[in-house]
Amino acid sequence: MTHRPRPWARPLLALTVLGPLSLAGLLVSGCEAPDPGPALSPDDTVKAATQLLTDRCLAARGLTPPRPGRRPGTKAQEEHLADALFGAGRTELSLRLPTGYSVRAHTDGCLASAQRALYGDQRRWFRVSTVVNNLKPEAAYRKTGLASVRAGHRTEIADWQRLRARALTRATHLLTDQPRTP
Repeated sequence: MTHRPRPWARPLLALTVLGPLSLAGLLVSGCEAPDPGPALSPDDTVKAATQLLTDRCLAARGLTPPRPGRRPGTKAQEEHLADALFGAGRTELSLRLPTGYSVRAHTDGCLASAQRALYGDQRRWFRVSTVVNNLKPEAAYRKTGLASVRAGHRTEIADWQRLRARALTRATHLLTDQPRTP
């Protein structure tokens, strides 16, 4: 005589065998890190970290970071916020481009502080990023091809790439270590 399980025993058998597996699956999935969502591009990663650092700096100074839709303060409040964000007084960094234009920046604002934290050397970053960001205007000014201008600035482009890679690494770590808000 063959033994047939009783109909009421089938669910019990399923629970007995699958129960521990299901429970283990729930425990494992419950311990996983939350889904971080879509990955940011390298540019967006550095921008997000820069914003996080500038927001922290402004908050430490008792200021509310600027956001679209925010009610503007008085003219004096907005100037104070701009000075805290971008720096004030005499510009410490300056670079004259081959096109004749000069680009200037401060070293004392929250943005400068964020750049130092991400790139390590704000002065070097200012110089190489200004050169690299103005290659097309330089090519137009010199009436030559962009490839020719790039070849003449190989050193600056290589420095830009190294500093940018460093900033991306630091930005990724900074953003990964942030508590997530639901």
